Amino acid sequence: MNGLMKRAAGYTDIAAALLVVMVVVMMIVPLPPLLLDFLITINISVALATVITTLYVPRALDFSAFPSLLLLTTLFRLAINISVTRLILLEGDAGHVVEAFGNFVVGGNVVVGLIIFVVLIVIQFMVITAGAGRVAEVGARFTLDAMPGKQMAIDADLNNGQITEEEARTRRDDIQREADFFGSMDGASKFVKGDAMAAIVITLINLIGGIIVGVVQQGMPFGEAAQHFSLLTVGDGLAAQIPALLISVGMGIIVTRAADTGGDLGTDLAEQLVKQRKAPMVAGAVIMAFALVPALPKIPFLVIGGAFFYLGWYLNKQAKQKEAAEVATAAQEALPAAKPAAEDPRAALNIDPLELAIGFGLVPLVDSGSGGTLLTRVSNVRRQIAAELGTVIPSVRIHDEVGLSSHEYVLRVRGAEVARGTVMAGHQLALDPGDAIGELAGIPTREPAFGLPALWIADAGRAEAEARGYTVVDAESVLVTHLTETIRSHVADLMTRQDVRQLLDGLKETNAAVVEEVVPDLLSVGEIQRVLQALLREGVSIRDLGAIVETVGDRARVTRDPLLLAEYARQALGRAIVGPHLDEESRLRAIALDPAVEQEVSESIAQTPDGEYLAMEPSRAQALVQALAAHSEEAFSLGRRPVVLCSSRIRRHLRRLLEQAVPQLSVCAYNEIAPGINVETIGVVTA
Repeated sequence: MNGLMKRAAGYTDIAAALLVVMVVVMMIVPLPPLLLDFLITINISVALATVITTLYVPRALDFSAFPSLLLLTTLFRLAINISVTRLILLEGDAGHVVEAFGNFVVGGNVVVGLIIFVVLIVIQFMVITAGAGRVAEVGARFTLDAMPGKQMAIDADLNNGQITEEEARTRRDDIQREADFFGSMDGASKFVKGDAMAAIVITLINLIGGIIVGVVQQGMPFGEAAQHFSLLTVGDGLAAQIPALLISVGMGIIVTRAADTGGDLGTDLAEQLVKQRKAPMVAGAVIMAFALVPALPKIPFLVIGGAFFYLGWYLNKQAKQKEAAEVATAAQEALPAAKPAAEDPRAALNIDPLELAIGFGLVPLVDSGSGGTLLTRVSNVRRQIAAELGTVIPSVRIHDEVGLSSHEYVLRVRGAEVARGTVMAGHQLALDPGDAIGELAGIPTREPAFGLPALWIADAGRAEAEARGYTVVDAESVLVTHLTETIRSHVADLMTRQDVRQLLDGLKETNAAVVEEVVPDLLSVGEIQRVLQALLREGVSIRDLGAIVETVGDRARVTRDPLLLAEYARQALGRAIVGPHLDEESRLRAIALDPAVEQEVSESIAQTPDGEYLAMEPSRAQALVQALAAHSEEAFSLGRRPVVLCSSRIRRHLRRLLEQAVPQLSVCAYNEIAPGINVETIGVVTA
């Protein structure tokens, strides 16, 4: 039997073609009553199986063949109607099934049968089919309108690496299939409407034509002819409309399954209804209250209402027991969690690249259930830095630490503490941008990220502070800003060779020639890593990785010093480096060095086997730093953002000299200034 079924499954295409041909033949060739009984039974069985299938499919697309099945079942049902009509008019007999529907189902009462037939038509045509057709029409329109947005979302996920090309192709196919399905269902609903109208016409033809044939051709009395042919007509109508109604119900279910969660309809309904535990209790209480109405029967309302109330009470009890069991299980799992770390010494060797330790008072900032958005904001910080600097920083491990104060936090890079701060509970940080009016009552402090003077003010004083012109920042934003600036200042230390390898692999997809030429023949991954670290250490974006690799590849035949190669790369990235320092008129405010000073610095550069170092006399170096700091402070006070201009020979040495005392002052070389940029000298450091 199994072998026969397997062989038959291989010829389903031929079976579908034969079915269509058989439907056409049924409309032309007369069929015996016994065969009609089998065909009517098949029609009812297929309709019932279709409805049950729609209950179990998790998504509408999983039954995408439904519109074609709807057309075939409608044609099959109409062919049966034609064959039955032929037998009724020719022989006055349409088989045992039709006779049973006419006699047993409606008790032999023609009037009752006609009324039931009309009610079925109304239910199918005006309720189920009309609603399902409207859902399919709206679903098709909304699906088509949303297609461009869905396609853009898929492309964005693909570009971000969240999905693979195969997953993106599958999603696009699903979107196209969904649009085609709802469009087909919108048209298929017209089949059902036409079927209902055809059933009315066929019933009238059978009724009137049968009476005429019985009276005129068979010589039957009018009353006997009306009774006989009316029962056969009603039986045919009911035998046809019951499967038609089932198919209509299936269509309504399938088009309303688009928003389900992936289970069958019964499971979805049970899970979603059970979650509302109070609803059965309230409904039961209201139903039992109906028993107090004098005219209503007491027992049905009390029994049904009590059953609903008990169901709600039972569900509530089960939910509480489940929650208690989950809490106990979580507590048991938490106890042995610390044992593996103590038993396995290798666990202590793991170092997190980025770590944020917080006191217990800051835990609500991490808990999304309490309204905390710290995790989301940290993810946004990683995305922002990746967009600005062109490198992906590792994930930030956030955890609470017993040794910290309640509202204290510590930032660590590769296990070493690099920053520490404290926020005050119930307070916000107010900063004076320079034009604030009056003074605020608060606790003086320093903004942790930039060291600016600030005040901790109570939450209730935010409106007053903003009205006075202060910039008010909540505690979570203070922590996130401090984290962002800390990551910026240590992003070079976070870049590993594995990160560089991944960046080169990504570049190879679009510019394979430059990667294959440079790595590993001219430069190793480690040497390129040190070049990129040198750029990142000064805040230079490495997003244009192709230009960087091309430049260092050209210069690698002359030198393999990573710091010198980084200087050549800066020249290729000149516009990107100078751009942030330009004002609205594309002018660059620069602090220049007197030629004598530049000569002195150049002559102080010592060449050693490990590279070049600035061996300047300490007093002269301090004087140079103080002079540059004075010029920069004067420019910053006037709202300008100056840079120091010098030759490429001394640029990196001068930058290293200034990075501790004046870290915000950028140092650029003359050959980094692109053509078309106006340079305005606002100060000169003399000897």
